[in-house]
Order: sequence, then C-alpha cells, then structure tokens
Amino acid sequence: MEQDNSSAKTPAILMRDVTVGALNDPATAVLRDVNWEVRPGDFWVLAGLQGEGKSDLLMLTAGLMPPLAGEYLFFGEPMPIFDEARLPHRLRLGLVFETGQLFNQLTVRENVALPLCYHRNLSQSEAAPTVQTLLDQMELGPWADSTPGSLGRNWHKRVGLARALILKPDALLLDNPLGGLDLRHVYWWLHFLQQLSKGSSTLRPEPITLVATTADLRPWMEPGEKFGIVKNQTLNVVGSRAQVEAAKRELVGELMAPIAQ
Repeated sequence: MEQDNSSAKTPAILMRDVTVGALNDPATAVLRDVNWEVRPGDFWVLAGLQGEGKSDLLMLTAGLMPPLAGEYLFFGEPMPIFDEARLPHRLRLGLVFETGQLFNQLTVRENVALPLCYHRNLSQSEAAPTVQTLLDQMELGPWADSTPGSLGRNWHKRVGLARALILKPDALLLDNPLGGLDLRHVYWWLHFLQQLSKGSSTLRPEPITLVATTADLRPWMEPGEKFGIVKNQTLNVVGSRAQVEAAKRELVGELMAPIAQ
C-alpha cells in the first residue's frame, strides 16, 4: 500500500525547461522552456491556433521524439523510451492521432486488436473477446469487419481511440479529437472522455490521465479541468476553468471566439 501511495504522488508527466522540436523537422524548435506538471488523473486541455506547436508538444509527450533540451519524465522514467526492457512502462501511455492513423488493409477489428497481438503476443482469435467487448462499448460493433476505407471520419477517430485504449493505458493523449466531427459525435467524445477522467467508465474503474489538444476551447470548458495555451513558442499554464475565463483576451480570445454566422 505504501508503494501505491508513493506512485500516486509521482507526476504522470513532468517537463523541466524542455525545448520542443517540430515533428516534421526535429532540429527546429517550436516551443521553448516548457515547464509542465500533470498529476495522475488530471484532465488537461492544450489549446492553440494551427501552427503554434501544440501537436508537436503532444508527439514529444507521446515519446515519438526527444526534447531538444531539458528533461521529460513519464511516471518518473526519462522519456522517450525506445529500449525493449522498458517497453511495459512506455505502454502505460496511449496516443490517439488526429486522423486515426488506421491500417487500411485491416478491418476495424484487426486494427483494434493490433496492440494486443504485437505487444501481448496474442493471436487474433485470442484477442477477439476483449476486442469485441470494447467495440460494443464504443458503438463500433456494426463496423467490426469493415475496413477503414468504408468508414467516415467520425468513425475513423473512434476506432483510433479504441485501439489506444485496448492496452488499458494509465495516460491518454488525444490530438485534436473533436476536429471535423459531427455534433452528435462531439457530444459522444466529450461525455466518454469525462467518464474516463472520473473513473466512471465501464472500461476502467480508475481515473485515467487525459491530455487533449484543440484550436477551440469552447466545447472543452465543461469537461476539461486544467488548461494550457500554446502561443508564441510558449506553453502558458493557465490553470482552472475560472482562470481561463479570467485570462487576458490576447491569450485566449481567438480560442474562445464565437463562430461567425
């Protein structure tokens, strides 16, 4: 029990003086002096206009590239993690790409089963019960044997979410998850993520640590708990909902602007 209490005090994500490179050009800095702490169970929303570097920060957080400078710890372990011996620690982190990043030659069922087959050495038949349960819980059952090419963007993203959740990660990163979704799907995502963050989801009894990026803060004001604004090569840690609303207009104004009629 003492070990569990100690683990609970360890930040899920801790960055000290981190410089973030661009994913498509890792030598080019897009963010500097990032000092950011995410506690286990936090629900963070990182907002910024296109091109400000929020997706690059998320990809670094996911361990896809190292910092150009500074230190990044994930549950106390230095990131990124590439060596095989530390892979179980790395798999505590899940990532949902903006486009889903599905394999077009595989069915929905096979895409979602892929992490179980690759990382847990399960066959498709061995993974099938776990996969089917998850697909049904996420309303994806009717498309289990369809390929991504026959699905719309709304469902692509949801399949990507299911694949990220199949290994039951402790932290989940989501790159612009609401982008391009129909309103019904936006509501589904917000409700589903809120359940995950509270530990009230049927998928997981404990709260999961969440970090989502967006260019529009408005739909996230209710489910989000902590907020950061990415602007001018800086991550501005704003804090709570109330602090977002009180923040200077030049920092959050464009991210809260009403849609022009």
